[in-house]
Amino acid sequence: MENKGHSYDSNANSLIFVIHEIYGINQHINSFCELLKKQNFDVTCPNLLEREMPFDYSQEEAAYRHFMEHVGFDRASRKVKDLLLDVKDEYETIYIIGFSIGATVAWLCSEEDCVDGVVGYYGSRIRDYLEITPRSPAMLFFPQEEQSFNVDDLVLALEKKKIKADKLTGKHGFSDPYSSRYDAKSEQEAFSKTLDFLLQID
Repeated sequence: MENKGHSYDSNANSLIFVIHEIYGINQHINSFCELLKKQNFDVTCPNLLEREMPFDYSQEEAAYRHFMEHVGFDRASRKVKDLLLDVKDEYETIYIIGFSIGATVAWLCSEEDCVDGVVGYYGSRIRDYLEITPRSPAMLFFPQEEQSFNVDDLVLALEKKKIKADKLTGKHGFSDPYSSRYDAKSEQEAFSKTLDFLLQID
């Protein structure tokens, strides 16, 4: 099964691409995909890591290094764009939801014609790609603060581009119930807003 992603089929007219974090397709990503399937979306989660087993949270540095050295944002976004082309005629609407590096990959794919909406959770590297203007509606969630940059500056820059960017309590990873950085209130708020956002487009 190496390199293959996971698919969750509910015979829907709408497909959601879920793009994982540096850790790969772990328990958090699987349970998030199941949640979306229960909302009557087809869901697909490509494995961008090119290794079968996800990294453990204790391997954060190694996971980040692996992604940057062996995958990278350009290659990851090209892979997702190729997958989008494969399925674009099979669905009425296609969305992308990404977490962390996955949110940045989702942002990089937001200019594609066949993408109807993008949601990004704590995509800190979006700050490196502010020249991109999504063709479809986009909603981004950030924690109150990040170690490596000023969240308020990024939110301001995005709002100037008419991008909806929400700042929620907690740290990077607040939406992951398996992480020590989990914030239940923010996770529920973000998921509720994500569903509203998708249903408005649909």
